[in-house]
Amino acid sequence: MRFEFDGPLCRWEARTEDWYFVTIPAELGGDIAEMPRMRRGFGAVKVEATIGATRWRTSIFPQQEVPGVGQKYVLPVKKAVRAAEKLEPGAEIRVAIELVQL
Repeated sequence: MRFEFDGPLCRWEARTEDWYFVTIPAELGGDIAEMPRMRRGFGAVKVEATIGATRWRTSIFPQQEVPGVGQKYVLPVKKAVRAAEKLEPGAEIRVAIELVQL
């Protein structure tokens, strides 16, 4: 199943490293949470993500549930993707994800 959405690239400071994420809207997250799949650590869901011309495999992670709306997930955006697509924190980006079936 394929999902597309727009969202800002957010920076999270953790210890000595910075991590960058895009939050998947809760409306889509509810659909993702209900998809049958192999359960992974931390509730992670394996996906193939696309931003611009860059495509890569990663996992999305549950962030919080929004009552009556659905589960929010976050997509980590690694440095190689940010560099290839010239992404800066706060940039509004178009993202496509496809669930990876094992």
